[in-house]
Amino acid sequence: MAWSNHSTAVTEFTLTGLSDDPLIAALLFVLFLGVYLLTMTGNLLLLLVIRADSRLHTPMYFFLSNLSFVDLCFSSVTVPKLLKDLLCAKKSISVEGCLAQVFFVFFSSGTEACLLSVMAYDRYAAICHPLLYGQVMRNELCVRLVLLSWGVASLNTTVIVLLAVNLDFCEAQTIHHYTCELPALFPLSCSDISIAVYVLLCSSLLHGLGTFTLIFFSYARIISTILSISSTTGRSKAFSTCSSHLAAVTLFFGSGFLCYLMPPSGSSLDLLLSLQYSTVTPMLNPLIYSLKNKEVKAAVSRALRKYLL
Repeated sequence: MAWSNHSTAVTEFTLTGLSDDPLIAALLFVLFLGVYLLTMTGNLLLLLVIRADSRLHTPMYFFLSNLSFVDLCFSSVTVPKLLKDLLCAKKSISVEGCLAQVFFVFFSSGTEACLLSVMAYDRYAAICHPLLYGQVMRNELCVRLVLLSWGVASLNTTVIVLLAVNLDFCEAQTIHHYTCELPALFPLSCSDISIAVYVLLCSSLLHGLGTFTLIFFSYARIISTILSISSTTGRSKAFSTCSSHLAAVTLFFGSGFLCYLMPPSGSSLDLLLSLQYSTVTPMLNPLIYSLKNKEVKAAVSRALRKYLL
């Protein structure tokens, strides 16, 4: 480990956090505690409903259940530490803990990007080839696509974390962020970061643009197919099956690209983008899929009647 040469100088980092004002910190603690509880509750309920209702045992909801699990992990990587720091005067994190956060943030976000592209392909198959949908989206293919998503994200994350492991940190210990993100670590390094920045940029572009390109082409075909439907009711019904996914893609990739492709400045905009990307989006995903999905709402209603009556 490259920073073992400086282990006596740097054993932990100090985070600037969101605020040093005790009153503002207390208000933010209540806000993000609520966000975290909503995230946990919403995603867990969605997982339980999908598992309990046999009518939701389809490829679309299989992918959605995996997305909910990733959102649970994604939120749990940063929010509990954020909540702890909002109550503490000293906001510190060990070198090992910082590395772990870098790993799991990239792993969770990378898996989510892959799953969203897989879900776009599922919607393409359902809308553009409805008669062949059952043959195309077989159970074996769905499992392989999910495993591929986890595998690609794991490989990409390993490359990125190796960059962090090989950075040298000599004196500067303050991370101008509320969590450990690799772009925020670069200004603290006393070694040459040019290669690391280049590899991170290339890796983020390949992974982010690669998954987004698959989504773009899937939706290009979906929109073309929807516009060719003569019935207004048919077009509305076809679009409603992918509107939730499109909203989730917009939220995730919009803030994600800005967060990792903009140079880190430690500004309020950086923090807001990161908060939306890693905290708000995992909370909104189950709301988007439940509020805009008649099948999920019907399944929730059946579950409530079953357990409350």
